[in-house]
Amino acid sequence: MKLRQIISFATLAISILTLVLVLKRPAPVAPVQAPAAAAANAQSFQEKVNQLAQPKAPGEGGGEVRMSSAELSAAMEQAAGLLPTATPANASTNPSASSAPSSSDASPAMEFPGAVPNIKDYQISMDGDIVRGQFLTQIAGKDVYLTLAGHLGSKDGYATFDATEVKVGDLSVPASLVNEVLQKKLAEQRDQLKLPDNVRDLKIENGELVLVEK
Repeated sequence: MKLRQIISFATLAISILTLVLVLKRPAPVAPVQAPAAAAANAQSFQEKVNQLAQPKAPGEGGGEVRMSSAELSAAMEQAAGLLPTATPANASTNPSASSAPSSSDASPAMEFPGAVPNIKDYQISMDGDIVRGQFLTQIAGKDVYLTLAGHLGSKDGYATFDATEVKVGDLSVPASLVNEVLQKKLAEQRDQLKLPDNVRDLKIENGELVLVEK
């Protein structure tokens, strides 16, 4: 067999393997939440966001609001329209109570700008100071899972993100190859990454999203 044929076969095999890995579903980064639990977690997330909007007494401030992976995942799914706005199972069933404004009406829902388009599924997990997200989207008409992990923080009043892990399907991609493009994209959307006026800092700490009040 000629060397050229061997190279051709090897190239074809690598291409097929790469395609299989890209289209393969990776291991989930978080357990799937039952609809009732997801609805409760989304409401819990919003209630904590509402706490940040409450007026503070003179001299009061600098507190923290902490959110779990389950709360963050459910909130992102709801913001993307993947989770219907629902009343948690433990909410009051009194018809008169449903007409009264709830705590989640106290302030608008937190938005998640700059998300990947055509998202069909969200999974978020946090471990130590690392946040890891897995998203099902379409690339060239095919459903593909994207997994992105890294450090979430803030600088000069804007959210920042530095990738440490990137996977397309089950294929790992060097984060160094992606980070430059990612930072350019974030710079283009810098206005959307501005922290709320009442938030001084955000970070991932002990597996939780921490918002530090001013």
